[in-house]
Amino acid sequence: MNDEIIKAIATELKITTAQVENTLSMLQEGNTVPFIARYRKEQTKGLDEEKILFIQKKYDYQLKLAERKENVLKLIAEQGKLTDEIKKSVADAVKLSEVEDIYRPYAQKKKTRAAAAIKLGLQPLADWMLALPEEGSLEEAAAKFVNENVKDTAAAIQGAKDIIAEVVSDNAKQRWAFKDTIVKTGSLKCEKKKDAKDENGVYEMYYDRTEKITSLADHRIMAIDRAEKEKVITVSFVFDEEGLKAEALKNLIHEHKTVVEDALKEAADDGCTRLLFPSIEREIRSELSERAQNKSIEIFSMNLEKLLLQAPLKGRVVLGFDPGFYNGCKLAVIDSTGKMLTVDKVYPFRGKEDETAIANAKKKVLALIKKYGVQIIAIGNGTASRESEKLCAELIAENNLDVQYAIVSEAGASVWSAQEEAREEFPDMAVEERSAVSIGRRLLDPLAELIKIDPKSIGVGQYQHDLPQKALSDRLDEVVMTCVNRTGADLNTASIDLLTHISGLNKGIAKEIINYRNENGRFTDRKQLLKVKKLGPKAFEQCAGFLRIVGGDEPLDETSIHPESYDAARSVMKACGITELGQKDAAFPEEQVKDLGIDSYTLHDIEEAIRQPLRDYRDQFDGALLKSNVLEISDLHVGDELSGTVRNVVDFGAFVDIGLHEDGLVHISHMSMNRIKHPSEVVSVGDIVKVWVFGIDENRGRVQLSLLPLDQLEQRDAQQKYRKSAKDRKKYNKKPEKKQVTMDDAMARLMARFGKN
Repeated sequence: MNDEIIKAIATELKITTAQVENTLSMLQEGNTVPFIARYRKEQTKGLDEEKILFIQKKYDYQLKLAERKENVLKLIAEQGKLTDEIKKSVADAVKLSEVEDIYRPYAQKKKTRAAAAIKLGLQPLADWMLALPEEGSLEEAAAKFVNENVKDTAAAIQGAKDIIAEVVSDNAKQRWAFKDTIVKTGSLKCEKKKDAKDENGVYEMYYDRTEKITSLADHRIMAIDRAEKEKVITVSFVFDEEGLKAEALKNLIHEHKTVVEDALKEAADDGCTRLLFPSIEREIRSELSERAQNKSIEIFSMNLEKLLLQAPLKGRVVLGFDPGFYNGCKLAVIDSTGKMLTVDKVYPFRGKEDETAIANAKKKVLALIKKYGVQIIAIGNGTASRESEKLCAELIAENNLDVQYAIVSEAGASVWSAQEEAREEFPDMAVEERSAVSIGRRLLDPLAELIKIDPKSIGVGQYQHDLPQKALSDRLDEVVMTCVNRTGADLNTASIDLLTHISGLNKGIAKEIINYRNENGRFTDRKQLLKVKKLGPKAFEQCAGFLRIVGGDEPLDETSIHPESYDAARSVMKACGITELGQKDAAFPEEQVKDLGIDSYTLHDIEEAIRQPLRDYRDQFDGALLKSNVLEISDLHVGDELSGTVRNVVDFGAFVDIGLHEDGLVHISHMSMNRIKHPSEVVSVGDIVKVWVFGIDENRGRVQLSLLPLDQLEQRDAQQKYRKSAKDRKKYNKKPEKKQVTMDDAMARLMARFGKN
């Protein structure tokens, strides 16, 4: 291991080098991130999955950086141009891009004007000019290089200037300084193209917009990138080009007098305009896009995590209701374990409002509710969702049913319905009927159902189609892995999708677990996993603690305690006089457990598992918002207080489902009494929140919401306005008053400066 890299990572995370070393050692030994985070806390001192992943990625990057530095130094040395200054610059570089900038002047270039001039033998002329001669004639010097390939002195001088222009562009320190100046003082200018097609005015705010680079928000960067890609706008930089050109010339001549100053100025101007500025602009755009994309990926991953960790509605019989107009509404009854009991279909909304069709649909839904003891209806939020919600609300009220309903996001349900796994599970069902099953299961156990679907199809991101897909997929996979292993899985009911994401397992082993279960019946002991094909001792070590067995031969198998700690757990129970699991008020006196030789982290986890053996990590989060009546936009008034479910969190706010056809928007400025940087500081996907109606656009079906009561919002805005005006007054009062200068004062100053005479 590289000690310097380890020390740098430890400093950045504000942890000890031992924590970093131990984490890297365990990763190199083939331990998974979830296993290390859960069962090796003593070695990591409690580092979570995110910090462990950070250590892993950072170390790999630093190794690549160190390797590239070594290669660059070697390549420059082979050219005989390696100096102490270059060595120091390379050593000080903290990014791969910085190393590449240092290497740029020494990289082999083939198709540049400078390369062509060098090939013509004009490098000595360029070197003579760069030596800043105080005497002589540039034309006379250039005449020496005229030959059959260089037709005249003008061509020779131009070739030399091309070489110098590239020198200007390749100067790493100058490049970094100019880039820093452009970022800090420059602006990005957007203009609509003459032949642009933007029928709905999606990018209207960028038709004529100039904004400082330092103030560009990430979501606006993404919008600008997309608008440019769709050929709606052109994007350019605005900065002090002439000032930087003058600086480039100054860096060439160092305030010396030289007979070639005019030619050097032309070369510097050309180097800046043709090479350096476009290159820096591309770099800045690329870095802005990368920053915005990374932020978008993090928002997506954060939203996905909150969605997957929504509390399940355990032990309920659910009716999955997949709404539709002409093709009807698909129904699926799901029992408390997720097993499909029956499917059906109703056609209440085929044409104009048909009271008979609606009555027949209600009759069939009521029959299903009574026959199977349905407790909750899960209604998909797609086409005909609100019409279906009204039907269900009326049915509940008319029959005084002890039933509630919830609006469930159906994003990706059709994707899963067409997958091979869905066809294998329900070979005799139509695709749309499988969707109703998925919707019902999402309410019963969101995690178990949603991991069957590509996360990119779940609909909780922003600009996801503009993101680098591999980076997005890798990050979302990490989130799914973390969520699944924090929650764990029932070994006897877990699907192949759930098992595939368990620590230490892959799809092949997951299939073998399912095969073993089908051939031998229920698992009754975690040790039986060792009998599963392809599942060796290492995989068992990594996965066993995350797989639970309820009602098996070993009571500890239903807990999150790892089999390697069973003896320790029994010792704790014996020392504290605990005879069975599940005693929430169980006491663990320090004097009873301190001499058992168990580290504090493992001891704490054992104590928690003994108190709550079947505790679900997700129970601490909000579940679905259950309702029994319907809301129309015509029912709303500004200031109304409502409850809703956060469906998506983006840079500029959050979308909240309050029961209307379209989700309401809570703008970031309506979220807190204090200024916040991002909506995620206040809300997360899946949160059930109290909101107040801020604005209503009934014609467009849109509602603006606030997380603050409107009187608090007005109070806050008034306070901010007062503070701003007070600040302005204070600033104005600080301005020194101009002193009136009399004739006597003026004469006194003149006499003091030039003397009395």
